[in-house]
Amino acid sequence: MENRNLDVAIVGGGISGSALSYMLSKYSDVKTIGILEKYETLSPLNSNARANSQTLHCGDIETNYTLEKAKLVKKQANMVVHFADQVEKNDFLYKFPKMILAVGDEECERLEKRHHDFAEDFPYMELWDADKIAEVEPAVALKDGKPRPEKILASGCTNEYSAVNYGNMSKALIAEARKGSANLKVSLSTQVQNIRKTVEGYELDTNQGTFKAKFVVVSAGGHSLLLANQVGYGLDMSILPMAGSFYYVPKMLNGKVYTMQNDKLPFAALHGDPDLVELSKTRIGPTALVLPKLERYTGGTYLDFWKSLKLDRKVIKVFWDLMKDKTIRNYIFRNFAFEIPWLRRRLFAKDVQKFLPDVKPQDLEYASGIGGLRPQVIDKTTMQLKLGEASIVPENENLIFNMTPSPGATTCLGNAYRDAKIVCERLGVPIKRQKIVDDLLGGEDLPD
Repeated sequence: MENRNLDVAIVGGGISGSALSYMLSKYSDVKTIGILEKYETLSPLNSNARANSQTLHCGDIETNYTLEKAKLVKKQANMVVHFADQVEKNDFLYKFPKMILAVGDEECERLEKRHHDFAEDFPYMELWDADKIAEVEPAVALKDGKPRPEKILASGCTNEYSAVNYGNMSKALIAEARKGSANLKVSLSTQVQNIRKTVEGYELDTNQGTFKAKFVVVSAGGHSLLLANQVGYGLDMSILPMAGSFYYVPKMLNGKVYTMQNDKLPFAALHGDPDLVELSKTRIGPTALVLPKLERYTGGTYLDFWKSLKLDRKVIKVFWDLMKDKTIRNYIFRNFAFEIPWLRRRLFAKDVQKFLPDVKPQDLEYASGIGGLRPQVIDKTTMQLKLGEASIVPENENLIFNMTPSPGATTCLGNAYRDAKIVCERLGVPIKRQKIVDDLLGGEDLPD
């Protein structure tokens, strides 16, 4: 990378960093942008298709969302759809049937109420009885070839975008960013080790030498907090890395089947998905496991975890409060058991049978090397686990640290739009806000 003097340095070449480079290059007057990625490829970790559930979260089948959150997420998800319409080759966005499945009288009653509450904002969602479910997903509605005995109900659709290969989308974003007005440089195998404030901006020390930037945006997962701590920010935060594992069964589902969320649990409910990179299989998960590292399937990062955890009585109190709740405690212990080779298939099969009643333990294959690691933030001031998005945006500094998007990569363009507005305001350069609204938001802006 020849030009080491940048207007904006983006640390991390995953979906978040790629989306911001696209937003700034196409829709602002920022002149030079550099992406610094420590691995040899773009989207090597959580944005890779093998590291996430490949879902375009629209708020329609996620029962842990309030209506207000679902409406916002829908707008951000539609930005991905509008982007796909603009690219010459869309090899990342797909349509599959999708549904929320309710099992038993109590869940069916809750789902029916939710469906009607959400109907105005999600008019394409239909309420399906057992017969309709059997048409769309026979393996869900039938047990031993006959209608299953429990009452089942679903809220679903068959012709909406539902799946994304975010690794491929990252590459498309970079390709489109290169067509923009900015000079975009991507530096791979470049690990940022330190950020220093200078009179003119910031210096980033890397294994490939020093880069200078007027503005720095760090979108490096759990490592974002470490870099923030180096310059004195985020010291009241701690990281709890949650790993999600998956299982494969032979292809049994035609689309995405989500189950009703237990409101007491802060983690995603079990679901089944088509796998975009293993087309002959259905992927089921995720399990939830705390791992003492910041990256799932790479060597090291254990020491980085302990630095980010900053273990003290406040962090211990958060863990203690979580473990005091019987529902959460049992969930955590059960998910630990899912990692025990001789036990996990039998235990997991019982959970899977809620939406695939014919599944047997021998049908399940542990998806080795599949699944990512999502950093959850502990707020040491309030002594609470904060689920969802976490960012640090210091006042009067040209710095942003993004630790985890919410919900997942779906909001990459929405978050990029938010960050781009901050970058442009603080650098004093124009942003083409109305063009973003017209191109990516269907004419309706996101709330500030």
